[in-house]
Amino acid sequence: PVLRKKAGAVDKLTPADKKLIKDMYDTMEAADGAGLAAPQVGVSKRIFVFRVGDEKHALINPRIIKREGQRVGDEGCLSIPGVQAKVKRAKRVVIVGRDEKGKPVEWDLEDNEDTGRAATCVQHELDHLDGIMYLQRANADTISWLIEGIDDEGDDSILLEKTSPEEILASFKSRKLPRDVHVPDMLRERVEKKK
Repeated sequence: PVLRKKAGAVDKLTPADKKLIKDMYDTMEAADGAGLAAPQVGVSKRIFVFRVGDEKHALINPRIIKREGQRVGDEGCLSIPGVQAKVKRAKRVVIVGRDEKGKPVEWDLEDNEDTGRAATCVQHELDHLDGIMYLQRANADTISWLIEGIDDEGDDSILLEKTSPEEILASFKSRKLPRDVHVPDMLRERVEKKK
């Protein structure tokens, strides 16, 4: 499907594209996501939205022009809810594109306390535009379900349970997530809805 294909460039920003961006902001907020790419909502266009701190931004036809450093961090994805894995990414990126008004923009982003994981987020979303899912880049030994459970102190907690790409694929194909996997209700309903 759309998630596995390279998305097409946006030649001219149309009213439909602007509505798409607004809808993507709403979806990202409702799902408490850090970013969302157009292919994740079934649209094969080179557009994504993301957060830097409390601010929301859109990037159209983005491309990274500089990468520095490396970090390994936990990632998840609204397209594969309830799963987490460690992925190696550049710690700092410079990314260019156009904003939702069609104006050229350049972002110099680094993962830190002020911007959160903005550099990781834009790399993750740009991968979606190229048809790459984060689990393709993940360390396979770190892929885990996020399980609602009780920690050693007896408190409610989110625990990690090792899994495999094959098990994840089987769960999503059968449209049945493991019962205790931690997934926002709106995402669980989307995954488990009848074909």
